Order: sequence, then C-alpha cells, then structure tokens
Amino acid sequence: MKTPSHTISRKDFIKNSALAAAGLTLIPNIMAATPFFDEQNASAKGKLTLKNVRLETGFEYEEGEVIATKTGLFYIEIENGKIKSIAPNQPNSKAVDAKGMLMLPAFKDMHIHLDKTFYGDKWQAVRKRTGGVKGMIALEQKMLPELLKNSTFKAEKMIELLQSKGTSFARSHVNIEPTSKLESLKNLQKALENRKKSFGAELVAFPQHGVFYTDSVPYLKEAAQMDIDFIGGVDPFTIDGSIEKTIDFTVQLALDHQKGIDIHLHETGESGLNTVEYLIKKVNENPSLKDKTYLSHCFILAKLEKAKQEEIAEKLADARIGIVSTIPFGSLVMPIPTLYKHHVTVLTGNDSIVDHWNTFGTGSVLQKANLMAQLYGYSTEFLLSRSLKLATANILPLDDKGNQQWPKSGDAADFVLMNASCSAEAVSRISKVESLVHQGNVVY
Repeated sequence: MKTPSHTISRKDFIKNSALAAAGLTLIPNIMAATPFFDEQNASAKGKLTLKNVRLETGFEYEEGEVIATKTGLFYIEIENGKIKSIAPNQPNSKAVDAKGMLMLPAFKDMHIHLDKTFYGDKWQAVRKRTGGVKGMIALEQKMLPELLKNSTFKAEKMIELLQSKGTSFARSHVNIEPTSKLESLKNLQKALENRKKSFGAELVAFPQHGVFYTDSVPYLKEAAQMDIDFIGGVDPFTIDGSIEKTIDFTVQLALDHQKGIDIHLHETGESGLNTVEYLIKKVNENPSLKDKTYLSHCFILAKLEKAKQEEIAEKLADARIGIVSTIPFGSLVMPIPTLYKHHVTVLTGNDSIVDHWNTFGTGSVLQKANLMAQLYGYSTEFLLSRSLKLATANILPLDDKGNQQWPKSGDAADFVLMNASCSAEAVSRISKVESLVHQGNVVY
C-alpha cells in the first residue's frame, strides 16, 4: 500500500487541532448520520467507497523506542464483501466521508454463551452459589426450561450489544445436555440465521452438565452431525470423575466428524494440570487436531511455578493448542506474556454477559485488551499497540517492526471506525466504536 505524502504521527495528529477536530467528530449512530453513512451509500450493489479513512502506516522512533504511531488518510473501495482497493486519499470525491476516523480490524469474541442469558429480559443479578460447579448444574437444570422460552430473542439482543462494541464474529458455546437436549442449539441457530448478513459465528457443542455426569453422550453425538464447529467439555475430573474417559470421548467425536475441540477447564489443582498434559498427549497422537484445539480459561496455568509455566507453554505451542482466556485477575492472573513468548495462540471473550454465572459482562473485547495491558504493564505505545490483537483474534495493522500488514486488497471487509488516533490509544482509552462493517455491510 502506498503511503501518502501527508502521513503524520500520533503526536502531530494531537497537536494539529484542526485535523484532530475533523478526526474526532462524535457521531452517535453513523447509519443515522447524513454526512457519514446512509443506507443508499452503504448498500448500493454491494459496493461501498470511503474517503478520509485513517490507517496506521508505521512507527515513529526516538533512541530506538517506539514513541508514536504514524497514520495517513486513504481512499478505500469495497465490493462483494471484500476490500477491493486502498489508494491515496481523494478528499474531493463523492465517497462516504469517514471524517478521519481510525479503521481497525473488526473485533472477535472467542468465548461467549449466546444461548443462555438474562440480557434483553428483566434485570437479574447473580445469586449466592452453593455446591460448586455441580450446584450450578442443578440450578441450570431448574432454570433452562424458562430461559429457553425466549432464548432466540435474547441471543439476538446480545448480538446487537456485541456489534455496538465493534464485534462482528463470535465463538459461542451452546448447551448440549439432557435438560435442553438440542433446543438451545436450534434456538441459537435461528438467531444466527436472522443475523447472518451482519454477524458471523462458530459454535461449540458444550456439555455444560458433564459428558457422563448427566449422560449427554447421545445428544453430543447428534449435535456433532449438525452445523457445529467444535466439541466442547468442562472439567473432566470434577464433573465426570475421569480425565481419560472424557477426553478420549471428546477427541474421538471430534475426529469422527472433523470438528475442533474447545474445553472449559477451571480446575486449579493437580487434576487441572493432568487434564492439560493428557490433552496435549492426545493432540500429538492425532495431528489433525493441531490448530483446532483450545483450552478455555485453563486457570491451572496461573497456579504453576514459573519454570512449570514455561514448560507447559512450550508443550502447548508444540501441540498447537490455543488458550482462550477471559483475562481474570486477583489470584488468577494468567501467564499471558509467557504464552506469547512461546507463540501459543491466545484469544479472549466475554464468556457470560448478565446471566446466572456472571453479573458484570460488558460485551467489549476491547475492554479485555485494556485489562490485559493494565495487568501486565503494557503501557508503552508499542505494547499497547500489540495488545489490540487480543480483541481482533491476532490481526494487527502493523507488524512488530512497524510494517503495514492490514488492510490489504482482497481482505474481508470486516472493520470498525473509531474515535482514536491509533490502536495504542484505542486500547488505552477503550475508544468509542462509531461504526462496524461486516463483509462490506454497514452494521452499526
């Protein structure tokens, strides 16, 4: 991509008040804002053309340290859901005016439960828990019949929340167990079908009540033949009483139906470590599962001594098993820098948003990136810019050397426009998302 002659640094951007005013204009809803997007411009024959789009073009250095991010304004053509071309800005063209807003990759929530939520219904806070995870299973068994009555509607409301925060794609776990059988899956699939032009998803068949503890096996086998992408699981030792039996079943079901694996692992003791090591062993025995297997939460990693963390991170990297962390804090600060050091794929998600498990979900994965940056002291321009990858599932505008790598011609037209001068500022300030475009469609 060519860099225009007027490329500026973040520092100069802030100093230039006139440009800053143009670039930081607040527009509450850009679909409703005449100078920005309107439905005719946004949907004409699957084409969309933008001017005054701010893109990152490189880093500015001082004594070897990244002190600012360079940006420039560009002219972008979109057609058939993809970026057709990126050219020097054409400020006098009739294209939709992005007003100097920053274009970043659309966000991805890679661990959420769209199928069971209070969101979109009356407010309820979490109630006092009793009996651990099995106590929660008993509570769910009582609640699910009522939750299922309007779960399609609530899933769509939750998708709207995610979109308002810049997310256009989610990996959703969906309950598969004897209480809801396949109804939770079917209801969520209806919601996703209704939103298919504006939101993408992949689904995990999730035995929330255990694989064998409540005999979810026949329902999981049936779900595996449906339109799902991963076979899930939860705490094999605590719930089912057997690591090997549960993991063996999960692995075989995934192999039989060419699915991935994504297992919730909350256990922090010896059983948690044994589960991680056994899953690594099974994936190494079945290489087709590499790059398709994930451990969600995996809190045991936060409890290991540093040397053991390094060892397990190296083994996870070799097996190409990813970690999907909800970025907990307190006594469970995850060793994410160690995982990055060993090139383990790290993703994040909101998990629960206002349900019987959690009261505090916001819907923002950019907030998760901000929390990670705070927890690990990623406060410099460079480290903040790198933190963005947690929100975008590892897509960054600039590589570590400051070379522009996104967007390029042919990339999917999935992006946000934000009131920020660069990705570092977007992460640090959890900047406001002014627009979300998914597959070339203006969504928000």
